[in-house]
Amino acid sequence: PDSDFPPIKPLRPPAGAPNVIIALIDDTGFGASSAFGGPCATPVAERLAANGLKFNRFHTTALCSPTRQALLTGRNHHAVGMGGITEIATSAPGYNSIRPGSAAPLAEVLKLNGYSTAQFGKCHEVPVWETSPMGPFRQWPTGSGFEHFYGFIGGETNQYYPAIYRDTVPIEPDGTPEDGYHFTVDMTDQAINWVKAQQSMTPDKPFFLWWNSTRMHVWTRLKKESQGRTGIGLYPDGMAEHDDHVGMLLQKLDDLGIADNTIVIYSTDNG
Repeated sequence: PDSDFPPIKPLRPPAGAPNVIIALIDDTGFGASSAFGGPCATPVAERLAANGLKFNRFHTTALCSPTRQALLTGRNHHAVGMGGITEIATSAPGYNSIRPGSAAPLAEVLKLNGYSTAQFGKCHEVPVWETSPMGPFRQWPTGSGFEHFYGFIGGETNQYYPAIYRDTVPIEPDGTPEDGYHFTVDMTDQAINWVKAQQSMTPDKPFFLWWNSTRMHVWTRLKKESQGRTGIGLYPDGMAEHDDHVGMLLQKLDDLGIADNTIVIYSTDNG
């Protein structure tokens, strides 16, 4: 009865530690956004740029998997096994698509320092032979520091009939195109709901949210194929102009009163 033990203290980062959102747009070049004088109207990017900083010397690896793995680890892409996209991995050093144990993911570092972490959208950092629902899941988001994942594994998915996973479990979309379903809208709604829940239940914890839209990837390829062309290119009328989904997420930060303590990095994986 007279025993005395120290209280259990939950892990928390220093007071005032900011929330962090990385919004990554797939396959959109440096010159696409109107924020940099490009032909695609991106008012959300313009608004962020006007109230923040514009960087014009971004080091790009010009491919999905290498850029993402470099951003997620803070390392050179070859140092984390991503000399190319996962689908062309070989056993050569720097090209095997396997993240070494010596390279801790950013999400893992933040989680271990008291952050809530979640990823939405595209995940192109998983070795091809580990992409089935049976795993292993070491390089899936939930094995790389993210406590929650809602999205797909690989380079692209159908935006109207996507192959979605919740964490590591495959699920069906909750609608059809006839119902107005689109994956970018779905993943944005999921991200907003996660932020609302996180702030409601753990308001003293900051969060790290990785939001990855892939609609530009699919749009440019399909449009070029329809014209008998190949490769990825720029079309001012393509869904590159749909940065309103990022705007919906940022509006929720305003509604919750946490926008002023949130770092937002808005970028592309190829430029």
